[in-house]
Amino acid sequence: MLNKFNRGSTTHKVSFPLMRPLVTSLLVGLIFSAQSIEAKSRAFDKLLDAVVRIDVSEATFAGGSKRTIRGIGSGVIMTKEGHILTNAHVVSPKAEEISITLANLERVNARLLGWDHWTDLALLQIDLEAVAKRKLKFSVARFGDSCRLSPGQTVYAVGTPNGLSRTVTKGIISNNNRYFEASSQIHGHETGYFNTWLQTDAAINPGNSGGPLVTEEGRVIGINTRGYLGANNLGFAVPSTTAQSVMAALLEKDEIVRSYIGLKFSPLRDLEDFYNLEINTGMLISGVDPGSPADKAGLRPGDIVLALNGEKVDGRFPEQLPPLQNKIAQLPVGSSISLKVKRNGDIVKAEAQTERLESRVGEQWAFEDWGLSVQRVSRAIAREQKLPTDDGVLVIGTQTAFPADEAGLRRGDIILLANREPIQTLDQLKEIYKGYQADPKEVLLEAQRFHQVSFYVLKP
Repeated sequence: MLNKFNRGSTTHKVSFPLMRPLVTSLLVGLIFSAQSIEAKSRAFDKLLDAVVRIDVSEATFAGGSKRTIRGIGSGVIMTKEGHILTNAHVVSPKAEEISITLANLERVNARLLGWDHWTDLALLQIDLEAVAKRKLKFSVARFGDSCRLSPGQTVYAVGTPNGLSRTVTKGIISNNNRYFEASSQIHGHETGYFNTWLQTDAAINPGNSGGPLVTEEGRVIGINTRGYLGANNLGFAVPSTTAQSVMAALLEKDEIVRSYIGLKFSPLRDLEDFYNLEINTGMLISGVDPGSPADKAGLRPGDIVLALNGEKVDGRFPEQLPPLQNKIAQLPVGSSISLKVKRNGDIVKAEAQTERLESRVGEQWAFEDWGLSVQRVSRAIAREQKLPTDDGVLVIGTQTAFPADEAGLRRGDIILLANREPIQTLDQLKEIYKGYQADPKEVLLEAQRFHQVSFYVLKP
């Protein structure tokens, strides 16, 4: 059968039998497309069922007393054993109670398994006994590859913004390799040294923290971490490549051990001519921590590191610095690292032995009867204060009219002795405090302030 139709002055003949393969092909294509859309929808629904709300009660020790604060965040279940990935600033070791709200709105308790403030990630586990007893169910999300993302790709942020559970916001990847020059802090702890970030214009608000950033297929390609308050459409997530490796490490141990040599780096962009360097060669040392392995090795600000353990380095751009810092951090603690350095036109070789990377912030506690908040002296603080060891505790707050305040202790003082006994650990001061509670008597503290030791008497 033939059909005729006119286009201008030309008559065309079309044979319908000849069109049947084309129509069939189009129909098959539509069917596969519909099936693909349906598969994506099922995968996304499964992802939504893996996202949880996290309610946390946490202890703080500021101002000479212990206080409890409450917060809300998000998380995503990543294993059938109920392991939840979230942010370190959502749940910390100070957490006293952690409650999880599942997709079916049922609540169950969880515990903190591991914490890594350096990447702002934490790992929780649901109370599986309670889940089994109450016959609850949950879904498990799957990681995607953040290395394969490109600007303009559609993504979704899922979480609990301002307490509104199971909220989905749509956006794109605005930048897949964002660098922050200054790291933020988590309860005073450092973060953001070893990875760049995914930037998205999907809305991220308080409460979204710890929730997943996902593709249209429901794959987790990031953990939502921060947004710029007062800015429009500026949200940031930890890439899944970082999150996946941190999660694997925290499943083995409750913390991640990294190496440290005490170097701070700056990009070399626009500085090559001043140092007589070829483009894409070396990285600039902008700071050396006093007393650190790098300091002992004779390294100085202004030196150019050309190679680490014989491998050439390129720190021309800011985005290249976190991977280079991570390369040092991944070395075993106590291992030797050789550095090839350019200094004033000369090539210098240096050897340093790595130490364990530690936060500036140590364990905190409050002695409420004394009105005294303290934290363990870290190695970084000991070096800043030019202390021979990291013994002692640092005063972080006092309460007005309580014994510590009346005695004259102030924030920043370092308590070295109590009743003439050296305080090497926080637990030692806790024992003295227990004795004070049982039988209140005067306690003599010796503390350093501005490199001078003074004496303070805590009176009942």
